[in-house]
Amino acid sequence: MPFVSHIRRQTDYGLFPPATPIVIDNGASNFRIGWAGENDPRVVFRNIVQRPRHKSTGETVTVVGDHDPALMKYFDCTRSGPRSAFDSNVVYQFEIMEYILDFGFDRLGANGSEIDHPVLITECVCNPVYSRSKMAELLFETYGVPSVGMPPAFGVDAAFSYKYNQQLGVCAKDGLAISPGFTTTHVVPFVDGEPVYKGSCRTNIGGYHVTDYFKQLLSLKYPHHMTRFSWEKVEDLKMEHCYIAPDYALEAQLFQKGTKEAEEKTRCWQLPWVPPVVEEGPSEEELARRAAIKERQGQRLREMAEAKRSSRINELENELRGLAFLLKQLEQVGQEDAPSFLAETGYASKQEIESAHAKATQSLRKAKGEPKAEQVDSDEKIDPSADEKFSLLNVPDHMLSSEQLKEKRRLNFLKTTTEGRQRAKQKRMEEELERERKNREDEERRLANPVLYLEQLHVKYKELCEKVEQRKRFKTNGGNTNGNNLSGGVGRGERLNAAQRERMRLLTTAAFDRGKGEDTFGARDEDWQLYKLMSKDNDDDDDEPDPEEAELTRISSRLQEIDPTFIPKVELGTSQQIVEVPKFRPLTKEDFQVILGVERFRCPEILFNPNLVGIDQAGLDEMAGVSIRRLSCDSKDVEDRLTQSILITGGSCLFPGISERLEARIRMIRPCGSPIRVLRASDPVLDAWHGASMYASTLQFPSQTFTRMDYYEKGEDWLRRYQVRYSL
Repeated sequence: MPFVSHIRRQTDYGLFPPATPIVIDNGASNFRIGWAGENDPRVVFRNIVQRPRHKSTGETVTVVGDHDPALMKYFDCTRSGPRSAFDSNVVYQFEIMEYILDFGFDRLGANGSEIDHPVLITECVCNPVYSRSKMAELLFETYGVPSVGMPPAFGVDAAFSYKYNQQLGVCAKDGLAISPGFTTTHVVPFVDGEPVYKGSCRTNIGGYHVTDYFKQLLSLKYPHHMTRFSWEKVEDLKMEHCYIAPDYALEAQLFQKGTKEAEEKTRCWQLPWVPPVVEEGPSEEELARRAAIKERQGQRLREMAEAKRSSRINELENELRGLAFLLKQLEQVGQEDAPSFLAETGYASKQEIESAHAKATQSLRKAKGEPKAEQVDSDEKIDPSADEKFSLLNVPDHMLSSEQLKEKRRLNFLKTTTEGRQRAKQKRMEEELERERKNREDEERRLANPVLYLEQLHVKYKELCEKVEQRKRFKTNGGNTNGNNLSGGVGRGERLNAAQRERMRLLTTAAFDRGKGEDTFGARDEDWQLYKLMSKDNDDDDDEPDPEEAELTRISSRLQEIDPTFIPKVELGTSQQIVEVPKFRPLTKEDFQVILGVERFRCPEILFNPNLVGIDQAGLDEMAGVSIRRLSCDSKDVEDRLTQSILITGGSCLFPGISERLEARIRMIRPCGSPIRVLRASDPVLDAWHGASMYASTLQFPSQTFTRMDYYEKGEDWLRRYQVRYSL
């Protein structure tokens, strides 16, 4: 199967003899593998597996550990997320564990058919026998390992780290090893240099929960930057900026009050941001040059328009002279010769020539820019005398023929329509003049006293709003309220006016007052009058414009013009005010800044108070107290000996202030004057591998291993009694 990773091979497998053990620190976060006796592990990568598909070929590949972003752009990772072989800190997915071991041995150089080196691999405290036996089966039967040292069941990574720091003189033989790891935290007591597992304890809280809590807080605080908060980036931010507060409540109060000390503790993470390109305005010379070019273009267009206008005027004048000459000749021609004369000119009648003459005259006036004659409707023909046009209206009907009666009705409709249009036009002109007069008077009052004018407008706006609201409430519930200014339980009949109630009465009469005999409704003509009465909408005044609402709209628009702080109400009247949506401002550098304040100490606080994330378990200080109490029955002075050397190890103990906070919290649960000393490991991340490497390089290590022959002869149950003596 193919493997993808950016870690390069750093060793030659053939340089080491077969007796050299391979040391593996199988942590839930990182996998570390190297040779016994060396200072550092050869290969370190994340203990995860991912199986994406290639975008072009569709082939599924196996990606172990940290992947190279340059390579992952060729793969589709949307359907396959990273998977771990651990549940908390216990290995339970051995198929994934096989991928990880394959990759680790391959990077180390042990890529043969079998691994002919002893293997020392770490496990968690009190690892289940099932998990330990499956790991032994994988190493013996899959890789052909000659022997396996299995100290993790009794000597965990915390024990290796404590023994290594004991050799360096950091801690004493008696003490506590507190190991806040990736998914769990362990406390292992040591007496006379050996771990006492009956006093150990564990809680399901670790660096994973701190990172996840940090990621949730940042995503809630900056939802528009959620894609930026990848797991790897949040992990880096956590290790760079987070710290343990000496007193969580006091530290939170500092940030709540916004003191200067809180501002100094606030950090800013600047996201990538490219400032928008700001175009510089043209210079004065450039503006003058553009104005000159624009003026020349305008002059050229004006000359072209004037030439076109002169040509049009000449054409219209020639056309008018020709039409006038035709009319003069037509008057001189006899009535018998008129049809032949009109056929030669191309016109059908004299009226057509006169109509063309009138249109040409109007076009000539328009071309010369002269004031237009009085506008007439399109339905009316241009007639010099309106009285002659509507002369039939004054003639009695009995003196007219049937054709003339039809023409009289048409002229009557035409005259009525024309007069109606003229009246509507006159009304619109009067309303426009009245509106201009009111605006002129308002402007004069505003210029005379702007403050008083603005106050009067606000008062009038408030009064009109109250009137419109009261009318709407009355229309809704008939003027009845339930004491809370809300609509009461009022029926439809109480909301109807007189005309609407009369309509309802007619409907009821038509439905129920016709008797129980044969239904004869509609047989008489007066029955159909009922439909006319019921279909009348004259009483519905909702379609008519309300003068108060119109005045409210005018005052609202006026207030928006002169008062920038005015906000109109949107729920009043049928003509609702439309509030303009604020325009989006351009994004600035501050919009791409992530401010880390209270999150810096709130996230790692869950190591001491797991209930912040809903985990009802003990914190670091309580776990230390539990381990001390479990061993207090063996010896009276063991408690003081344990508290004199408290070693914290593991990746989650790198937060600044964790030693001081742990010492202060343990001092609160111990008697006054008890000796308490909290120490940090020389290298909290790699000391477990260093201790295992030092142990595997000792002479007694071969006698402590569990060989392949023992596995086949004694079986898996022998692992229950397997124990390693730590003597580095």
